[in-house]
Amino acid sequence: MCGIAGVVHLADGLEPLAVPLGVSMARTLRHRGPDGTDAWASPDGRCLLAHSRLKVIDLVTGDQPMGSPDGSVQVVFNGEIYNFRSLRSYLERRGHRFRTASDTEVLVHGWLEWGHGLPEQLDGMFAFAVWDESAGTIFLARDRAGKKPLFWTAAGGRLAFASEIKALLALPWVEDRIDPTAFPFYLAYGYVPAPGTFYHGIVTLEPGHRMWARVPGMSGSDTHRSPGGRSRTDAGPPMTPRAYWSLDWSSGPPGRTDPTEDEVVEQVRQLLGNAVERRLVADVPLGAFLSGGVDSTLIVGLMRERIEGPIRTFSLGFEDDPTYDETHYARMAARRFGTEHTEFTVGAESVELVDELVDAYDQPFGDSSAIPTHIVSRLTREHVTVALTGDGGDEMFAGYPRMAAMVIAERLPRWASWLGSTVGRALPHHPNFRHPVRRFSRFFDAAALPPEERMLRWIGFMPDRVSVLLRPEYRALIDREELTASFRAGWESHDGRSALSRTLALNFETYLPEDLLVKSDRCSMAHGLELRSPFLDTAVMEFAAVLPDRYRIRGRTLKWLLKAAFPDLLPPDIAGRGKQGFGVPLPIWFRTHWKPMVEDRLFGPDSRTWEWLEREPVERMWAEHQGGTVDHGHALWALLTLETWLRGRS
Repeated sequence: MCGIAGVVHLADGLEPLAVPLGVSMARTLRHRGPDGTDAWASPDGRCLLAHSRLKVIDLVTGDQPMGSPDGSVQVVFNGEIYNFRSLRSYLERRGHRFRTASDTEVLVHGWLEWGHGLPEQLDGMFAFAVWDESAGTIFLARDRAGKKPLFWTAAGGRLAFASEIKALLALPWVEDRIDPTAFPFYLAYGYVPAPGTFYHGIVTLEPGHRMWARVPGMSGSDTHRSPGGRSRTDAGPPMTPRAYWSLDWSSGPPGRTDPTEDEVVEQVRQLLGNAVERRLVADVPLGAFLSGGVDSTLIVGLMRERIEGPIRTFSLGFEDDPTYDETHYARMAARRFGTEHTEFTVGAESVELVDELVDAYDQPFGDSSAIPTHIVSRLTREHVTVALTGDGGDEMFAGYPRMAAMVIAERLPRWASWLGSTVGRALPHHPNFRHPVRRFSRFFDAAALPPEERMLRWIGFMPDRVSVLLRPEYRALIDREELTASFRAGWESHDGRSALSRTLALNFETYLPEDLLVKSDRCSMAHGLELRSPFLDTAVMEFAAVLPDRYRIRGRTLKWLLKAAFPDLLPPDIAGRGKQGFGVPLPIWFRTHWKPMVEDRLFGPDSRTWEWLEREPVERMWAEHQGGTVDHGHALWALLTLETWLRGRS
């Protein structure tokens, strides 16, 4: 794991790029790579690459930027390539000669062999850049699921890219200017959907995409020869991100006979086992997050089948509200697999993390589960450098209750949806977010809406309040169609699939890369901790995407296949428990420990929020929350994060 950055010229007559500028960019990413920073500039000063390294594989010879034997190709890379050994063997048979034991060098020779086809060959999590001197091109790519971030901007006659926005803002020609169109998206989603950001002109390279640009005046050719004799050709227009991969959510190839239940069970056991085994390769201490849920328990169980020695596991509990605490189940799993288990406890004092979290994300991020993720990452890093997680299990195998709810809502007659909504609004608010009354009201609050708006209502923050909260001059920036476009596209692009498949696809293309994986990456890399996600292995994803629905949800059982396939690894109490999620006791904290700080920061005389939002509706939300009649905890956290970010820009 590392931080990468770079700049290339897109115009003539610019001041040559030099190594000190690259080093300064790399230093802004030092938290991602605390083991060293370095930079490289092309002899003519038209390309600059920078790297901040976290040593995980090949601790001695794996430093970056890394070049080809003749120096014509240079690579900076963030992530892990799990199939690098098999790729290396193939490339050696093709005539390539390696000088290191690192997975980075596979990218160097892989570029010489496959050119723009390189990302398709890789199985792993990655964001990388390749400078090809002979062609005068820079090439960028990001992994399939979006585990590793990459931002870019074309400003001042230059293309600049980095793992985090802060490295781009360190460049003197990159303007630190807010994009006002980000506010409605943030209020609705708790984030700005890719490729957008909160910054004018700074763009996210989306998961499973690649792009390239050519430096003017270079005398290179589009076609080159690899040591093995194969040509590699540039594809697509420059400066245009293009997808190289997407998941097929159909129920399998036409004419294919559905596999038997025994075949599916055997296949998922093999695929997940292989995925875990590939993620155990490290030259540093390795452990696992263990929440006590199905996904993390399975990962630790599969680790135990492959590791004879000690396994370190880590979990987090809460002092103020036992309904949020899963440590009992985590201890149960730890005993089952004989791990060296470490348990951390969090209290309301964690609100002090809001400033750290805003700095880690570079922009507002509304998901309050970033708080426990940040804390458990920091404490875990004191013991290990790499940790496996259960991220992706719910997304690939249908583990969220909202997935079953979407299927039910699609089948309900409209009159039943409206009747349920009427009843739900009449029911009293219940403080326990898992209580059947609260779940009933939440379901019917959105059941009659179109699918994209229904999903946004269930997992969004304030989608129905956007026009009320925004100041008048900003209300017309985004209409309702634009606001729901990313969710609508995720639903409509999979027309013809089952409602469950479409829901999984929508979740995979939006919530997973925009929220869950952003949270995991920033919170872990803020402390130089590498997280690995076996459920997001390419083969596992492609297998899970085409499963018939009966293997996903059966009756009231979510993630049916995982529970059926691994009875030997899942204690009954864990297999039978409902989905909890990695939340924090926001309702209580906002009414007690956090109340003075929020009132001072959000409603005090120095508040910056009211430059963009209306004060009265926010004050009304605050009063309702304090009165206990409504739970606005998640919305208030998003607003607190927004205010903190705005203050930091002063």
